[in-house]
Amino acid sequence: MGDAIGQIVKAILDALNPIILPDWGGLIGMLPIFLVLGVVGPIVSLLILGWLIYVLRAPRSRIPYVEPAPVPAQIVDGSPVYPRGEPYCSFDRLVFPPGSTTCTVDGRDLAVICPKCGVGRTAYIDTCGNCGLVLQIRPKAAALRPAGPPPGGAAAA
Repeated sequence: MGDAIGQIVKAILDALNPIILPDWGGLIGMLPIFLVLGVVGPIVSLLILGWLIYVLRAPRSRIPYVEPAPVPAQIVDGSPVYPRGEPYCSFDRLVFPPGSTTCTVDGRDLAVICPKCGVGRTAYIDTCGNCGLVLQIRPKAAALRPAGPPPGGAAAA
C-alpha cells in the first residue's frame, strides 16, 4: 500500500516538474512569440476594431446629386454666343451642363465647339475631327456649403 502511494506521488511530482522547474532556455527562445501574441496582437486588434467602429459610425453626406439645368445662351448683337467646350442646342438657344448629348426640350442632338480649333461637331463625338482633341468633360460634383452659420450673422431660427 505504501509503495503504491509512493508511486502516485512520484508520478504527480514528475508531471509537475516542468511547471515548477521550467526549461528557461526554451522559454527565452519563445519570448518573441510571447511578445507578438501578448503585445503586438492586442494592439493590432484594437487598431482594427477602432477603424471598424469609425467606418461604421462615420458621418455620411446626405446631399443628393442634382443635375444642373440648362441655361440660356448669351445674346450679343441679336445672336447667341455659345461657350467653347460646352454642349448647346442652337434651336432652343440653351447651353447644357458638361456630359449632355441630347436636348431635354425637344430631344435633338447637342453640338459643341472645340476649345482648341473652334470647329463645331455633335456632342456625342468626343474627338475633334479637325485637330484630334479628345474632349471628355465629366459632370462636376455639387459644391458643398460649409457648416456653420451664414456669413454676417447668426443662423436662422
